[in-house]
Amino acid sequence: MSQILKKYIENVRLWRGVAITAGVFSFIFCVLIIANFAQINRVDPVNTKVLNALVERLKENPNDNQLREEIRELDLLARKAYFTNQWQVRNGGYMLMIGVLVLIISMQFIRLATKSLPEVKNDDKVKYLIAQKKARFWVSVGGITLIVVALVFAFITKNQLKSTFENAALAKNVDEKTTEQSEQVNQQKVDTIKSVVAKEEETTKTETEKKENAEVSTSKEEVKQTQVVATTTSSYPSDNELRNNFPNFRGYGGCGIAYQKNIPTSWDGPSGQNILWKVAIPLPGYNSPIIWDDKIFVAGANTTKREVFCYDRNTGKLLWTANADNIQGSPTAAPKVQGDTGQSAPTISTDGRRVYVVFANGDIIAVDMNGNRVWAKNLGVPQNHYGHSSSLICYKNLVIVQYDQRINPRVMALSSTTGDEVWSTPRQVKISWSSPIIVNTGSREELMLVADPSVASYDPATGAQLWSIDCITGEVGPSLAYADGVVFALNEYATLTAIKIGFTPEKFWESTDYLSDVPSPVATDKYLFVVTSYGTVVCYDAKNGTNYWTKEFSEGFYSSPIIAEGKVYLMDKQGTMHIFNADKTFTLVGEAKLGEKSVCTPAFANGRIYIRGDKNLYCIGK
Repeated sequence: MSQILKKYIENVRLWRGVAITAGVFSFIFCVLIIANFAQINRVDPVNTKVLNALVERLKENPNDNQLREEIRELDLLARKAYFTNQWQVRNGGYMLMIGVLVLIISMQFIRLATKSLPEVKNDDKVKYLIAQKKARFWVSVGGITLIVVALVFAFITKNQLKSTFENAALAKNVDEKTTEQSEQVNQQKVDTIKSVVAKEEETTKTETEKKENAEVSTSKEEVKQTQVVATTTSSYPSDNELRNNFPNFRGYGGCGIAYQKNIPTSWDGPSGQNILWKVAIPLPGYNSPIIWDDKIFVAGANTTKREVFCYDRNTGKLLWTANADNIQGSPTAAPKVQGDTGQSAPTISTDGRRVYVVFANGDIIAVDMNGNRVWAKNLGVPQNHYGHSSSLICYKNLVIVQYDQRINPRVMALSSTTGDEVWSTPRQVKISWSSPIIVNTGSREELMLVADPSVASYDPATGAQLWSIDCITGEVGPSLAYADGVVFALNEYATLTAIKIGFTPEKFWESTDYLSDVPSPVATDKYLFVVTSYGTVVCYDAKNGTNYWTKEFSEGFYSSPIIAEGKVYLMDKQGTMHIFNADKTFTLVGEAKLGEKSVCTPAFANGRIYIRGDKNLYCIGK
C-alpha cells in the first residue's frame, strides 16, 4: 500500500510542479504583454515630443539638411520600434495561451490522480493531503484569475492585435453564414445581371445606330437638345462621358487622373486672384466635390441633419438641397465618430442620371439631377471607431458600396434605379476607410479594394472575386493607385506594394521607406507619387521602385494628389496647392494659396478647379 501511495504522491507532485511552472510562466507573460501594450498606446511613433520639436525647428530653418536627415532617421527608428513592439505583443499572446493551456492540463491530471487515492489513517499523511488540496485550490484560483486577465487584455487589444478565439469563431460563423447566403443569392442573380446588362448594351447600341443614321435638318440648338435627351434617357454613361466629367472621388475610375484641359496653376484666395466664385456650405463635411456637366455636388451633415447640395458650377448659385430624412431603418441617434471623419466623409458619386450619397449612419439616398428623391435606404450603422468614410463609385447601372466594418465586412452593388441589392460579396478583412477603384486592365474591367490583409479584385457586374493578394496590415486609409497594368497599395506601418495585374497577379516590388495613413497615391505608366500625412512626397519608378526624388514640405497632407496635364496637384492641410511636374526630377510649377484650411481632394473641369475648404466651396479659373 505504501508503494502505491508513494507512486500517487509522486505523480501529483510532478503535475503540481508543472502547474506551478505554467502558472508563473503565464503570469509573467501576461504582465509583460500588458506593459508592452501600455507602452504602444502611450507613445505615438509619428508624433513624439522630440520628433515634433525637431519638425518645428525645421520649419524655422527649412534649409538645415542635417536636421532634416536627423528627423528622417529618428522617424525610421520609431517605426522599427513600433513594429518590434507589435511583434512582441502578438507572439507574447500566443505564449500566454500556451501557458494557460498547459496549466489547465496539469490541473486536470492532478484532479484525476487525487480522485482515486486510497484512504489512509496516518495523521501526517492526512495533513499532507489536506495541504495538497488547499494548494490545488489556490492554483486553480490563480489559473482562473490569469485567464480572466488574459480575456480582459484581449478585449483591450481587439482593434490592434489578432482577435481572441471567441471573436474569431464568431466572425468565422458570420462570414460562413453570409458567404452561404451570398452564394445562393449570387447564383440566382448572376444570369439576370448579365442578361440585363447585355439587353441595355444592345438597346444603347441600337439607339446609337439610329441616331447616326438619322437625317439631321435641325438647328444647332435643336441638335444640342436632342443630345441632352439621349443622354438622360440612356441607362448609364459611356466612358467618354465619365472622363469628361468628374463623377466620384479622384475622378474617372477613382484613380486620381483628370482628363480636363487648360487647368490654372496660380491663384490667391486672400486677394481674390483667379477666384471666380466662393460660396459657404451650410453643413460640415469632408467629402470632396464632384462634377457633372454644369452642376457641382457636395454633401454635409451633423448629428441631426444630412443634406446634399447642388450648385451651378459657373456661378456658384445653390440650385437645390436634398434632405436625407425619414429613411426606414435609419437610427434615431447619429453614431459617435472622430472629428477627422465626421458625419459626412464619403464622397458622392453620380452617373449623370442620379446622384448617390452615403452618410456615417448608414443612410444612402439617390436623387435625380433636379434634387428629387428616387430611393433611400439604411445599410446598417457601420461598425467602426472612426466613422464611415469609404466613397461610392458607379459602374454602369450599379452603385458600388465598400462596407469594410467590424462584423460582416462586405462589398455590395445596389441598383442605381431602385436601390435594391443586386449582389453582395463577403470580405475576410478588417475595418478600412479606403475607397474602391474600377479599372480596365485591357482584358476585363475590375473592381479593386484594399483592406488588411489584402488587395482584392472583383467582377463589378457580379461581385465574384477574381483574385486576392495578402500584402498589407493595419487600419487602411489610403485607396489604391493604378496605371499600365500595375496596382499600388500602401498603409502606415505596413509596406508599399506594387502588384502586376493579370489572371495570376504577383508582387512586383515593395518598399517600407515612406508610407501614408491618409492620402492616396497616384501613378502614371512611368512614375508613382506617394504622399505622407506628415509632409513628405516621394517619386518612384513605377516598374522597379527606384526612388527618383524625395521632397519635404512644411505642412502635412490629407488631400490626395491628382494628375492633370502632366502636373501633380497636391493641396496641404493649410490650403496651399503645390503644383509640380509629374516627372523623375522635382520641378515646382507653382504654389497657390486658398486662404482657408482644407483636407478635401479637388475636382476638375476644363479651365477650372473646384476646392472644398473647411467652410466654403471655391471655383478657380484663369
